[in-house]
Amino acid sequence: MDSGRSSGSGVGRQAPPPVSPPVRPLVAESWRRSARARVSPDGAAPVELDEEELAGHREAHPLAVAMPMIRELMGAYARDGEHLLAVCDAAGRMLWVEGHPGTLRKARAMNFVAGARWSETAAGTNAPGTAIAVDRPVQVCAAEHFRRPVQRWTCAAAPVHDPHTGRLLGAVDVTGGDGLAHPHSLAFVQAVARAAESQLALLSPVAAPGRPRLTALGRDEALLHVAGRRLRLSRRHSEILVILAQRPEGVGGDELLTLLYEDESVTPVTLRAELSRLRGLLGPELLASRPYRLAEAVDADFATVDRRLSSGAVATALADYAGPLLPGSRAPGVVRLRERLAGRLRAALVDRGDPGLLADWAYSTWGEDDVTVWRALASAVPAAEAPAVRARLAALDAELSAGATVLQRTVAHHRR
Repeated sequence: MDSGRSSGSGVGRQAPPPVSPPVRPLVAESWRRSARARVSPDGAAPVELDEEELAGHREAHPLAVAMPMIRELMGAYARDGEHLLAVCDAAGRMLWVEGHPGTLRKARAMNFVAGARWSETAAGTNAPGTAIAVDRPVQVCAAEHFRRPVQRWTCAAAPVHDPHTGRLLGAVDVTGGDGLAHPHSLAFVQAVARAAESQLALLSPVAAPGRPRLTALGRDEALLHVAGRRLRLSRRHSEILVILAQRPEGVGGDELLTLLYEDESVTPVTLRAELSRLRGLLGPELLASRPYRLAEAVDADFATVDRRLSSGAVATALADYAGPLLPGSRAPGVVRLRERLAGRLRAALVDRGDPGLLADWAYSTWGEDDVTVWRALASAVPAAEAPAVRARLAALDAELSAGATVLQRTVAHHRR
């Protein structure tokens, strides 16, 4: 027996050196790019946009219109899981960083804040920066980050493209602790990115050059942008355009009369005079007759809200709802449209049960007396905010009860 060999029991055998798990090729290539860019392993991401610059950049960025939907999909997930949702532009500058308050405070220590640049060349390997660099979904876990201060975090990000041109717009990201080190996190942000692209296709269609735009929400007198002109319409002309925009197939004279006038004694001559004045304002190329109709498609703000509701984009619909449709109008056709749109929106809000969306409606000028929404809000708000909401709800209930009592007394008095 060779005394230099160990026995089968392994006694005296030298333990092999530990084997480090191989670095993923995607991460290794990102590290090399970060090193070539002379990124310091101990540095911090630079903050490039101050508050004023950030506000302007957000407002002008194409992803701004998709943010309400992104919040709908990711907001609760981020808050409940103590994560952050972030959206950056194609240069890696963070436009929105939101989520759990405690996690937000910790993230500030490494400048993971809105206005900071997290591209690979500025911050080393990280999910949003690397996703932009390679133009595909990326997950970066803990020590895979190039910079040491970021290695306690895990993140997953996916790029977002312009649905019409394919141009890279930025990326959506979820950032947090070890709980995100799961394939589901990557699949989740990829689904959000695809949903954002679908939303952009829906909300930002390729517009026909010079298409007229009608703004009638929250206004008694609508605005029409047409052929480089900005026209403020009279109340009656506003009502006519709202109805015709809703009925692209056209409306006959008798029906239009009933849609516009409560007073059944109004004659067709009155209507024809109004339409003649409107045609003189717009030109015969836009307002046609037999039946009365708009000769070209008009982008109307109330139609946009309705379309977004139909697609399930409740937060986006609410963000674009500037108020009731021609609120001072008593034209029967406008009243029906106004009540239908407001009813659809408030029903969607109550069904969604999101306290932020409900509060946006309840604290608006048109929702301040909406008992149904206030009741839904009282059931949805966190405990700390509930007392103020319940107090407002109690006041509304008292006003309704007082009004009902007065009505009952009036009816009883007339019956005597």
